[in-house]
Amino acid sequence: MGAIFRREMGAFFSSPIAYVYLTVFYVFSGVCFYLFTLSYGISDMSSFFSMLFWAGFLLIPVLTMRSFSEEKMQKTDQGLLTAPISLGGIVLGKYFAALVMYTIGIAIIFVYALILSAFGTVTWGIVVSNFIALFLLGAAFISVGVFISSLTENQFIAYIISLLLLFVMCVMQELAGLVENASVPEIFEPIVGAVATGMNAISFYNKFYDFTCGLFDLSSVLFYVSFAAVFNFLTVRVLETRRWK
Repeated sequence: MGAIFRREMGAFFSSPIAYVYLTVFYVFSGVCFYLFTLSYGISDMSSFFSMLFWAGFLLIPVLTMRSFSEEKMQKTDQGLLTAPISLGGIVLGKYFAALVMYTIGIAIIFVYALILSAFGTVTWGIVVSNFIALFLLGAAFISVGVFISSLTENQFIAYIISLLLLFVMCVMQELAGLVENASVPEIFEPIVGAVATGMNAISFYNKFYDFTCGLFDLSSVLFYVSFAAVFNFLTVRVLETRRWK
């Protein structure tokens, strides 16, 4: 896994991906920090953190779209699959490389918090809680992107599909509201209610929002970690199928 991780980190910085991702993320976060915090002269960063939530589904596919798609396109995937390393090690090496890149990006929030601390009181517990929330969110989203990348050799297709899938995950609570308010025959109302409840239970935003308020919920942590584990497992299964072919 270590060799794959180092290889992927080198590939990020030897190509424009790392620089494009970090530049766009820093510019976006800087604009949001100014608009939602500095311009109001407040030390409350909750709106700023909410905007970073939406940045996740837009930018994370940039980090993951090339994970396996590029290997397939360049015909280097067979060499990778037959290398003396477990499939789990291959997947986790690529996964953690993308996660490290993502973490480098979100670490900027501590710089913004330090800037605010020079002018007012910053609740560092909430800052750390939001950093953990963003990290867990990224861990889950990256696993989805890596999985999608293992299904196609076209990086653009991998980006678009990942983007659409992550968008659905981000607006799950809105979709649950539409389902709950849908006009259906009375006999179907219990089913519709159960579906809406289930959709709210897997809402990424609802669980993220708890962290923005400084509420550390272990069940939300387990949700994100389990979600990432499931999609990494699915990626291993995809590679296993291709190896035996």
